[in-house]
Amino acid sequence: MKITSVDIWTVVVPTIPGRVHSACYGPAGWDEVPKHIIRLHTDEGLFGLGETGRGVPLDAVQQMAARVEGLDPREMVLQHLPALLGTLDERPEQSVLDRWWEFAAAGPRIPGYEAFEMAVIDLLGKYYDRPAHWFLGGAVRKRVPADYWIGHQTPEDAAKNARLAVERGFKGMKMKCTGDEPLVERCEAIWEVAGRDFELTIDPNQRFWRLNEAVEMARELAKRGKVKVFEDPMAKWNLDWYRMFRQHGIVPVALHLGSPTDIISAIKAEAVDYLNLGGSMIQFTRNAAMAHAAGIPCWHGSGNDLGIMEFSYLHAAAAARNCILGSDFVGSWTREDDLVVEGIQFEDGYAIVPDKPGLGCELDMDALEKYRIR
Repeated sequence: MKITSVDIWTVVVPTIPGRVHSACYGPAGWDEVPKHIIRLHTDEGLFGLGETGRGVPLDAVQQMAARVEGLDPREMVLQHLPALLGTLDERPEQSVLDRWWEFAAAGPRIPGYEAFEMAVIDLLGKYYDRPAHWFLGGAVRKRVPADYWIGHQTPEDAAKNARLAVERGFKGMKMKCTGDEPLVERCEAIWEVAGRDFELTIDPNQRFWRLNEAVEMARELAKRGKVKVFEDPMAKWNLDWYRMFRQHGIVPVALHLGSPTDIISAIKAEAVDYLNLGGSMIQFTRNAAMAHAAGIPCWHGSGNDLGIMEFSYLHAAAAARNCILGSDFVGSWTREDDLVVEGIQFEDGYAIVPDKPGLGCELDMDALEKYRIR
């Protein structure tokens, strides 16, 4: 079996008004940044789907597509996949260095790599009649915890979305914020609708600014309702602040990390209770394994993506033993369309792990044409 060609579509899928930011905080903006959908074809009639992150250059996707044409996906050793799809100097068989394995120590950094990795795994899953998580070691759970998600919102809009979250069975919500917004009022509005046990993940993207401000906000919110975690409350480089925040014992604290070296640094500094992890499917499971070895629970982050990428997140989260916190599979309710025929199924605050071959999703060609940028 050989890869014979690669389809590449560039798409822009807007967000649904009111699902991300309230009007007073302006448009999301990131939803206008293009993504690329790819489809690998083989001489046996099988194909594999992939999706890039936002803003990946088209020429980078085209160059990688040229590299995979003519290759047999059955001969791609998945642990070598980052090197195989990288530059010639990064390929194990081409390397002039004896320690070729050092290249992949911190995970793949090639633009668009994730799309091709998930497409190869999707293709192999269809060939071997196995779900994608099987190639990551197998699912340790049939349902992955999932939380609702909002951006910067007024208390009134946050209450409306909380009502929608409860109606859909979610037990918690993640929100974007800053220390200068009416955060206490927003959380109060959510808890009034959803109940005081409704768990909130507070993510200011480092904009609580300083340790004393983060501690003060934690104390104010913790006495009002259930705060599951503060994610990235302060500057990420200052792990001392994170360790000192933990010592106050008010609410758990987490960092959103994708680099293995950053994860090691956070563990060594005893700076986190939880981790929000990213990376490709293979890299996420490796990152989660490091956190697991340190006894740290994690969840899978997201970039408000489309359906193909979120299915890849779901398979990776299902294969990680310590991925027990609510992950961010949020594109299906923040964007107008996820570009797959049937999206992720949610039930009582969990995302159901598909058992179909490969990623378990089918590209919606009508939706693809609607949002395609030519």
